[in-house]
Amino acid sequence: MSDGHPAPDAATLALTDLVDAIDDCVLQLESTRERGLELLAARNSGTSWLDIVTAESRPLVVETVSTVMATLARAGSTFRREEAHALQAEHVSINRIAALFGVTRQRISALLRDRSEGDDEALAD
Repeated sequence: MSDGHPAPDAATLALTDLVDAIDDCVLQLESTRERGLELLAARNSGTSWLDIVTAESRPLVVETVSTVMATLARAGSTFRREEAHALQAEHVSINRIAALFGVTRQRISALLRDRSEGDDEALAD
């Protein structure tokens, strides 16, 4: 690039996506926390669980928490896979990557293989 910075690689893009997902999730969780406090107040004032759940607007607190967890799992997995590929491209051994990530070498091999198989499928389309 002309500004002296290298073009972003797949790991950098995945990390950017992860940070964006974290930011979105934080906003969702802040709102969900407030709703949770409102539900607690209703319960503490004697409102039945049936009335609380029936009156709660969608998405329910538990739905938002599930959505946030799925979003973070997806973005985190993508970043982990791309980071493993970036390290491999820098000639870091699978054993070393596994140690850095705190997983088995088999897990790293699977991460590397998953992306390669996805690339092969994309080429076949």
